[in-house]
Amino acid sequence: MLAELLDGHDYLADEGLSTSAYLALRMGRPLFLEGEAGVGKTELAKTLSAVLDAPLIRLQCYEGLDAAQALYDWDFARQLLHLKAAEVAGVTDAAALEGEIYDRRFLVARPLLRALETQPSVLLVDEIDRADDEFEAFLLEVLSDFTISIPELGTIRAHTPPVVVVTSNRTREVHDALKRRCLYHWLEHPGFDDEVAILLRRLPGCTERLAADVAEAAARMRRADLVKPPGIAETLDWAAALLTLGATRLDPGLAAASLGALLKYREDQEAVRAEWNGRHA
Repeated sequence: MLAELLDGHDYLADEGLSTSAYLALRMGRPLFLEGEAGVGKTELAKTLSAVLDAPLIRLQCYEGLDAAQALYDWDFARQLLHLKAAEVAGVTDAAALEGEIYDRRFLVARPLLRALETQPSVLLVDEIDRADDEFEAFLLEVLSDFTISIPELGTIRAHTPPVVVVTSNRTREVHDALKRRCLYHWLEHPGFDDEVAILLRRLPGCTERLAADVAEAAARMRRADLVKPPGIAETLDWAAALLTLGATRLDPGLAAASLGALLKYREDQEAVRAEWNGRHA
């Protein structure tokens, strides 16, 4: 059933992925998706958001991300303006002023707090492997009970926990403690038939011949020793670029000219062009 709903939003999920997503929804567990970049991890969270008609709240992870940037912050500029306005009005009660400036209206909700307060919602914790170990431990605590403690306001608890999707490109190993909290699924690159189907579904002007040629070329590149093999996101970009150039099949000249839509490292482009030249020599 979930696979059909995802399909209705142009996301083709195999039985393993659709089952993992279904169990995560029914069991109220975060879904941890791991795999190469561009295989559809982030896209699944976006599609679940559409299927559930719930806003997608995205926390993009990066090195140095800390709790304040993920949870909440105080709007110091507005607090200062409030204090100046109170001073002009002649307010001198310090205790009352302190209570006012730490009012909820001056609180800036970051992704984790927004996800707890927005019901229903889909929380995407994207590329957790880019964050530090300390943030990973903090995230585990938040996902364990879906509560956040704000000293000035008290504890905020999600009455209905968000649907949580955590992704990793496996640039480093994520700790077992976080994985144990989640249901786990590894996303592979799509097979040839699935990739053709995705290209035809996402690019209505794409011919079956072009989709097959692009999928076959991408599959060969994934078997090669490239710095960054193309994912489905890159093959979609490449096919779209070829369509923009008027291609109905994988013409060698147009393929070489548009290779920057598929491969983002010079070494990879040179290796592929050399392989193509060798085949056509």
